Amino acid sequence: MSRLITALLALLLLATPAAPAAEQPEEEFPTPLEAYADTGTTDIGTKLLGRIKADPFNLVATLIFFAAIIHTFLAARFRKISHHFEHEYEALSRQTPPPGPEAAAHYRKMDRKKFAEVAFHFLGEVEAVFGIWLIPLTIAIVTMKSPDTAKHYINGVNFTEPIFVVVIMAMASTRPVLVFAEAALRRFADLGKGTPAAWWVSILTVGPILGSLITEPAAMTICALLLVSKFFRLQPSMSLRYATLGLLFVNISIGGTLTHFAAPPVVMVAGTWGWDTLFMLQHFGWKSVLSILIANAAVFLVFRKELASLRVPDLEPASEQNGTPASLIAAHLIFMGFVVYVAHYAAMVILAFMFFLAFVAATRRNQEDLSLRGPVLVGFFLAGLVIHGRCQQWWIEPVLTSLNPTELLLGATVLTAFNDNAAITYLASLVPGFTDAAKLAVVAGAVAGGGLTVIANAPNPAGQSILQSHFGTNGIEPLKLFLGALMPTVVCVLIFLLTT
Repeated sequence: MSRLITALLALLLLATPAAPAAEQPEEEFPTPLEAYADTGTTDIGTKLLGRIKADPFNLVATLIFFAAIIHTFLAARFRKISHHFEHEYEALSRQTPPPGPEAAAHYRKMDRKKFAEVAFHFLGEVEAVFGIWLIPLTIAIVTMKSPDTAKHYINGVNFTEPIFVVVIMAMASTRPVLVFAEAALRRFADLGKGTPAAWWVSILTVGPILGSLITEPAAMTICALLLVSKFFRLQPSMSLRYATLGLLFVNISIGGTLTHFAAPPVVMVAGTWGWDTLFMLQHFGWKSVLSILIANAAVFLVFRKELASLRVPDLEPASEQNGTPASLIAAHLIFMGFVVYVAHYAAMVILAFMFFLAFVAATRRNQEDLSLRGPVLVGFFLAGLVIHGRCQQWWIEPVLTSLNPTELLLGATVLTAFNDNAAITYLASLVPGFTDAAKLAVVAGAVAGGGLTVIANAPNPAGQSILQSHFGTNGIEPLKLFLGALMPTVVCVLIFLLTT
């Protein structure tokens, strides 16, 4: 219970409203785009150099941001070093301490090994990377601007999306929701006689599309947990694991585009640009479904022999095993539906979560222990990314406006690999004079590239947190994830380009 209280306090701190306008520092931070007065500059290199000259902090913030991105690619290496120190510590702990004064030196050596193990393990947690690099970013703001600027900047960042993701992940990972999702997907898997291959197709096809109703973070959580129980525990080859992971990340990114409220990059622009669910179905939904079907079919054909060879003992359906009452499932779905409905109001999301925790405690006999470690880590990741992302608009905006629709789609796909796709579309919504074709292109590129890296789409850290232990001692390797997601990303990009 103490851990739940701690997590709730952390969420409340994130939701603390910004300071009143009267307390804001005189200098706006980050520098507003219009303050650069460079709309007449057409050469992008000249424009970026001018903005660096106008505010050198731009370059510093971006160097720190790209250092954090490089860190994400080195996370597996840090975890490997952590395991090395762990083995050394265990070896020392098995030794009998020498007599006399040398015993103290022995224990100090053990302490150093343990400290190094924990430090490198922390550095190897992808979800902690952007939080770690907030330290040099904050130091840079304090030294180059002022302490008040740092305080007001971080206090003024909107943490609504990270809070929503934490809560919806926690709700989606409960037993009643998983029983409901498994029952729904089982109907499709039964069409293929319930084999592991049939479950693989069902989870990677139907699951992401369901994300358009239950939101992408919830779909990612459910699909990842079902993949663990129905697929990854059967120990497929590492090549098939990464191909599956790439499909999952890409399919979740595009599977939420059938509606205007489920995918974070769409949510960021739907209100500003007047997009509704009918608009999304006409311009994105059917293309996304087609992309999912083609990419899944391609990977299935490549690995068809291995998928057919996987076997699992016959088990009762989870709903029968657990005896979860239908009323309890309905209550959980109502809670999730309400959280989705008030997703843009952090205080209401947190209040709903408090009532949900009370409900879970009252129905404990039909519940499992609620684990908040994964959701909170993912929320920490997104909060750090949002803080860093607001300092990158000085270069993202001119890059986006310098491209035609085709270049914009491809450029947004590439940029998404290095920045959260919701941040890309949000910045695009601030660009004046964007044509309808440019709007479609930037969102298409943002969702298409949402599976290339862990940071490309808000739900990806949730999937990584759940599936990481099934990719060896070093966890998910960024380059292999990129390669696994490359083919479905290309399929999606081609479909968007050819159907425009």
